[in-house]
Amino acid sequence: MDCQECQMRPATLHFTKIINGKKTEIHLCEQCAKEKGDFQPGSNSFSIHDLLSGLLGFEEPIGETAGSPFQESEQRCSECGLTYSQFVKRGKFGCAHCYETFQEKLDPVFRRVHGGNTTHTGKIPKRIGGNIQMRRELNRLKEKLQKHIENEEFEQAAKVRDEIRALERKGE
Repeated sequence: MDCQECQMRPATLHFTKIINGKKTEIHLCEQCAKEKGDFQPGSNSFSIHDLLSGLLGFEEPIGETAGSPFQESEQRCSECGLTYSQFVKRGKFGCAHCYETFQEKLDPVFRRVHGGNTTHTGKIPKRIGGNIQMRRELNRLKEKLQKHIENEEFEQAAKVRDEIRALERKGE
């Protein structure tokens, strides 16, 4: 396929733009793309972090100015000093402590990306995972039982206790 601009060289860059539901495809050679100022592979004009930031909704809301004197000072990680806006721009945290520092801002993102989950549970192979799954379920039920006891919900606690006993019998 030839370049749509010069019609002399082969098109090596293919752009697809969708604006208001209208799809436009452009096929250019590298030289014409440079002249037009379009994205070049290997250039720093657009990064994968920019793409992910846009997809995950990290951009600042329209109308807010970063230099406003009435805004609160931005939260910083106490370990590495990274701010949330620096994380958004860079796409990486500075240290492991950043996860705790920015947790309230990250939970909605994790829910969106991971289908509603905010904790990592991992995958367990079906062949050997039965025992692990049962232990996790027992721990979850024991926590639930403890909450019912603390709240003095003894009828629900009795039901959960019976579930625990049934699961323990099943494990034997």
